[in-house]
Amino acid sequence: MAAPELGKLDWQPAADVPDLLAEPVRAALGELPAYAAAIDPELADTAAFCAEYDVPMAASANCVIVHGKRAGESTYAAVMVLATHRADVNGVVRKHLGVRKISFAAQDDAVSSTGMQYGGITPIGLPDGWPVLVDESVTTAGLVVIGSGLRSSKILIEGAALATLPASTVLALSSPAA
Repeated sequence: MAAPELGKLDWQPAADVPDLLAEPVRAALGELPAYAAAIDPELADTAAFCAEYDVPMAASANCVIVHGKRAGESTYAAVMVLATHRADVNGVVRKHLGVRKISFAAQDDAVSSTGMQYGGITPIGLPDGWPVLVDESVTTAGLVVIGSGLRSSKILIEGAALATLPASTVLALSSPAA
């Protein structure tokens, strides 16, 4: 079976290129039909990546880690949203998680908690019990590019496959970015 084509990247079956995946991602990938490709780590951020590798922003899904608190309890979660959309973190995400306060997780916390590099964090291989909130637009986008846990590569996967991850919930949690 030929690798899919998207942008100017050499996509290989992810299982065949484990060095392109962070350790927690390798361990959790299992049978997910995913592809991986090496990139320049200086171009890992979405806008630079899409411009350099001719990947449409609508085919790029970002993973942001949020941190919520309620009554002294702390909750981390991953939020998956297309690069063309903005997640409603203070509304939909906060209410779904049942927290009073919510913010984007501090970079150091996100990196140390996930075992992944900042700018490459992905919903595959997150700590057990972390909710993965996937915007419904991601699940209907077809093939999407996500992080690999490393800044030096990306994963290509069907957006609908992200809804099958452990602790995954599909929600209407975004709107198109202005």
